[in-house]
Amino acid sequence: MWQKIYLSKKNSPDTYRYISLSHLKFELKLRTAIVEAAKALKRSGPSFETFEDSFCNEQYWHLNSKGGFELRSSVTPAEGIRDIFVNGSLYGFECATAIVIVLYKGVLDSIEEKEFNRMFADLLLYDWHYDSDLRLIEKYGSARSFPGDVGYFKNPDVNPEHMEWQGENTVKIEEDLYYGHGIGIVSSRAIIAKLNRNRIPGSNVSAYLTDQVIYPDFLYLSQFEAGSSVIGSHVIEQAFMQEGGITTQIGRRRYLHT
Repeated sequence: MWQKIYLSKKNSPDTYRYISLSHLKFELKLRTAIVEAAKALKRSGPSFETFEDSFCNEQYWHLNSKGGFELRSSVTPAEGIRDIFVNGSLYGFECATAIVIVLYKGVLDSIEEKEFNRMFADLLLYDWHYDSDLRLIEKYGSARSFPGDVGYFKNPDVNPEHMEWQGENTVKIEEDLYYGHGIGIVSSRAIIAKLNRNRIPGSNVSAYLTDQVIYPDFLYLSQFEAGSSVIGSHVIEQAFMQEGGITTQIGRRRYLHT
């Protein structure tokens, strides 16, 4: 997987800059961990549910009134995330929450556990709510994506009676293979076909993969890997700006417009 990602980026018409070999290696490591986490979540068997019908293992999480999972005070973030992958049948959630869970698991498997527990204390799993230390970057203007990236398939003419199929958040596994909670690991064509079956009756407007790519701030997270040295904030910001385009930050998420 490391080689596939490396060669794909190397052969891309875009330019990707790294401050060190360690920075590159960490990105390859975390991207691979995200892919493996997506596969593992599918194997664990959690149900696809709306927020109203979500459920969780109450030994580790408290289910709030909105359908979110609040980590119990006696449980560490690492323990809570791992339980979802061990006891998946005790959980039910929708696709956005599933993707955030996959991202957390990928990070957990890539950095020191004590740092993970420190960074993500008081963890809440709910829709696209996530801790600011996950440092997600959202990129538009480029259709190019790589394994470990998060993408979104939109269903513009969704049947109002089945709003849970208005779109599908996915993790890219490899070329034209995606993980989507409630759908599985399938091609883009299969995801689009599933969404199209939940359109307004008579609609000919097809679902499609949007030009949106989301991924963690690999450089920022790399400093929490075992044996890594602390990276100055100015270095992180400079590396982010060097990716090219217009950069903004709104709330927890950072945006790169190319």
